[in-house]
Amino acid sequence: MLSVRSIAEDIIAREGGYVNDPDDPGGPTQFGVTLHTLRALGLDLDRDGDIDTGDVQLVTRERAIALFVSEYFQRPRIGLLPAALQPSVFDMYVNAGSNAVRILQRLLRDMGQDLVVDGVIGPRTAHAAHRALADAPDHLVDAYGIARRNYYYQLGDRRPQSRKFARRRDGGKGGWITRAEEFIAPRWHLSEADHRARVAAWG
Repeated sequence: MLSVRSIAEDIIAREGGYVNDPDDPGGPTQFGVTLHTLRALGLDLDRDGDIDTGDVQLVTRERAIALFVSEYFQRPRIGLLPAALQPSVFDMYVNAGSNAVRILQRLLRDMGQDLVVDGVIGPRTAHAAHRALADAPDHLVDAYGIARRNYYYQLGDRRPQSRKFARRRDGGKGGWITRAEEFIAPRWHLSEADHRARVAAWG
């Protein structure tokens, strides 16, 4: 089983360095750490009295790892979930916040578990996840990855500015889709033809 730090290191490898894309609702990021996160935590790294893009650029790899572990794994209590689910939910939490948990909760409800979709991991969600894994040990992780992939496509359906993250300029799979499929067994990956059919309506 991967350690939490190892999972965080893998997330940083996916996120890359400094990015400030005006079409990204997350705003400027460094190693996946957003300006919003720094402001929420009051981290004025350059000590100039405000928290802005300059502070984002000062986020080191080690600080990013520490923030991911404390704010995106420990605080949302991802450790309560089955170990098999933790890497994908942790990765998605960095990418989408509490929506990562809502995706899981909707999936668990679809699998017959009784719980509220509130984006919070508590005893009921944790218990439901463990039960679902026991009922479908060969399918739950793939099902969550597929639900993540669907979430990204649906974001593109609703928000044209986000489509470039799900579809490359040449029409192939964008970063969001390949990221989700890292957590899905190859047999469930979409073919290029299926992907292109899914995004055809985007024009």
